[in-house]
Amino acid sequence: MSDKRLSSSKKHSLKSMMLLVAKDLLEAEEIEKKEERKRYMEEHCPPLSYPGSKQELQELCKELHAKVDVVDEERYILEHKAIMVVNEVKDLNIKIVDLKGKFKKPPLKKVRMSADAMLQALLGSKHKVSMDLRANLKQVKKEVKEEDKELRDVGDWRKNIEDKAGMGGRKKMFESEA
Repeated sequence: MSDKRLSSSKKHSLKSMMLLVAKDLLEAEEIEKKEERKRYMEEHCPPLSYPGSKQELQELCKELHAKVDVVDEERYILEHKAIMVVNEVKDLNIKIVDLKGKFKKPPLKKVRMSADAMLQALLGSKHKVSMDLRANLKQVKKEVKEEDKELRDVGDWRKNIEDKAGMGGRKKMFESEA
């Protein structure tokens, strides 16, 4: 019988040992970082000695300003590089989303456009295309019924408005008063 599983007590003891080792490693790493920071500061920042005369103090200030300018220039360059990297990452993420095809399609607005304008937009302004859709339709002759003729022959109601309104000549009376 081969028992490949560990008992819970063995698992617990292994886990606690791993945590102790990890804790020791983290503490050692923290101490090493502090020492490295201290070494760096000693190399790059010598102890400051205050000069006695005004002339020496002015020279010290000029030196410090020159160093500050150099550091600001380096900081600006690094910030610019970081911004460029961030923008490049954003562009690459957009490309990834486009390649996957899982992007939201924007709601399209309905646009009224004639067939000529649509063809011109698709083909460009170089191609002059005119498409008369009604020219290709069949010509159908419609038989005119007599009843329809009578209804059309009644005429325009605006020509004889007095008769249609049943006012019997009173319209002129209203017009003269106004």
